[in-house]
Amino acid sequence: MRRFLLATALTGLTLPALAETPSPVKIAELSARLYAMGTEAGDPLLILSAARMRKGLAPVAGDRAAADGVAGEGAPLGWEEMLARAEALADGDAALLGLIEDARAEGMKGVASGPVYNIGQLGNGKGDTYPPIEFRGGEYAEVYVEAKAATNLNLGIYDDKGRLVCSDTDISHIAYCGWTPATAGSFTLKVDNKGPAAADYALMTN
Repeated sequence: MRRFLLATALTGLTLPALAETPSPVKIAELSARLYAMGTEAGDPLLILSAARMRKGLAPVAGDRAAADGVAGEGAPLGWEEMLARAEALADGDAALLGLIEDARAEGMKGVASGPVYNIGQLGNGKGDTYPPIEFRGGEYAEVYVEAKAATNLNLGIYDDKGRLVCSDTDISHIAYCGWTPATAGSFTLKVDNKGPAAADYALMTN
């Protein structure tokens, strides 16, 4: 019971204290960060919490492609993969394994239609630029990228005049941008792989 309460509390702590429920795109980012923390620390409880968050996403494959980009294969990191990793780290702990099985058996509680994702592939030092995407004025816009492999993805968002409106350039395999356009308009998304290796990545938008 203590382990279950701890896992539940960890999930709650990862969600920002917002008046509204975090968006599916934001939950995707938070679950990826929690999974990365758990993997680095070898902590199956953190990974379990990440898997439970991601299980409700129900991402939808899109048809957006980068200009002259290379299409990747697969899908964003799934909750099944997360649970398998937690199981491997549980090291025979019966209580933990029970929680993992409970999470695996839980019904899908996700949104009817989750974030739209597209899979691309970037070599080390390469970049993808996506054709302009329309976002509504006055509504919060979100773009998120993640790679399964250990690499360094950077994300930049540019308005129709080429001005940078949002970027995430920290050293990480995930990057998130959220902003509120003053008016409706077209925005260009650029994803850069700063290394150290080639990687498939998933790009999600709201």
